[in-house]
Amino acid sequence: MSAKNETPKVIRMEDILGDTKNANKNEENDTKTTTTKQKQKPKAVQSVPIPKGKPKSGRVWKSEKKKFSSIIKTRGLKSSFEKKQALREKLQKIKEASRERIAQKKEEAEMKKQRRRDNLKKQEENRKKSEIVQVITNTKKLKNMKRKQLRYIEKRDTTVVSK
Repeated sequence: MSAKNETPKVIRMEDILGDTKNANKNEENDTKTTTTKQKQKPKAVQSVPIPKGKPKSGRVWKSEKKKFSSIIKTRGLKSSFEKKQALREKLQKIKEASRERIAQKKEEAEMKKQRRRDNLKKQEENRKKSEIVQVITNTKKLKNMKRKQLRYIEKRDTTVVSK
């Protein structure tokens, strides 16, 4: 029964090779360091990150995402008050120039539309002037006319005085 309670001895390389000096020193150190090793993790394992393999999705070009808080942020260069003022004025001038261009384009488009309206009005007036008009005084003629002839007849206001 005493054999069951005894802890088995660990076989080491020094024991196999026959290096007795180091073996005796290690046995003494083992009893002291086992308690400290259990409390602390080895430093080599902590510092080296575990290498990542090929991602399952196959998208090897994608990098691992980091938290936004861990990203190092840098502040931009501080500019003087005069430079800021100059920049503001420059932006104001650019905006004003762009507003002027837009207004000019709108005005040109409106002028084009008005010109088109005037031209259409002129065309209509000229068409009316050039019409050949024959006044039908005898309404009985209309009853004797055929359908095709009646289609070409249009009513006009004869009270309008032409210029």
